[in-house]
Amino acid sequence: MGARDVGLPDVVGSASLPSRVTIWEVGARDGLQNESVVVPVAVKLEFLDRLAAAGLSVLEATSFVHPKWVPQLADAAELLAGLSPRPGVVYPVLVPNERGLDRALEAGVTHIAIFASATETFASRNLNRTLDSQFEMFEPTVSRALAAGLDVRGYVSMCFGDPWEGPVARSQVVAVGERLLEMGCSQLSLGDTIGVATPGQVESLLEGFRDVSRLAVHFHDTYGQALSNTLAALRCGVTTVDSSAGGLGGCPYAESATGNLATEDLVWMLDGLGVETGVDLDKLVETSVWMAEQLGRPSPSRVVRALSK
Repeated sequence: MGARDVGLPDVVGSASLPSRVTIWEVGARDGLQNESVVVPVAVKLEFLDRLAAAGLSVLEATSFVHPKWVPQLADAAELLAGLSPRPGVVYPVLVPNERGLDRALEAGVTHIAIFASATETFASRNLNRTLDSQFEMFEPTVSRALAAGLDVRGYVSMCFGDPWEGPVARSQVVAVGERLLEMGCSQLSLGDTIGVATPGQVESLLEGFRDVSRLAVHFHDTYGQALSNTLAALRCGVTTVDSSAGGLGGCPYAESATGNLATEDLVWMLDGLGVETGVDLDKLVETSVWMAEQLGRPSPSRVVRALSK
């Protein structure tokens, strides 16, 4: 059964919601980096091509993190060399530092992302830095990237809760995020890394930033709140949402982090709200079913399971 066969009535978009949302697809990077086995490059390339064919225009392709820390993405240079970019699609890569930027520049990328922490403990465990000294690593990376004409996105992890520190103060998240924006990041993605946020907390955090138009959200579905949190963010003015095809992913540095918001679940909700995404849900479901077969397990996405029966 396809998405169009369900018989949903026509809908009219709500005035309190954006008319269109950009989906920042992270399945190939954030999704596959958490796999226990290394997915072959050929499979990753087909995954990216299928996602692009389904209408996704932003595909985070890989990461130039040291292979010792994320061996699943050790093939980043090989992947990018074999990529056949589709017109109108961008393929950002995650870079942790200047060495990662060097590799990204060698590969000819045009969009990068850096990954910051909102808490002291996660900065230490993930970046081997203090909360404050992480910026000493980001500043030269961002300035060099901007000088080379690259677009830079900033991620902030642990924005709502930290498995070691507990709830995270809004002021602390805002301070980290605003510093990244002032540094030159074009967009800031706020991550609920362990999936503990609720809609009220989302609204409160977004109210703390000066310019919501430069914000994106990245939710994990640990407590089943990812879609509710996304809707709250959209009502606050956010127009870019991170998600992962088939709900792949977690976080290799936080064991309590579960899968990302599934792109299919997100598209189903947005279609029902009359919000445009440009995504062909049937093709996307086919892609996630195919990837689930490659990984040898069913997709956790509820929409994938419902539409692939």
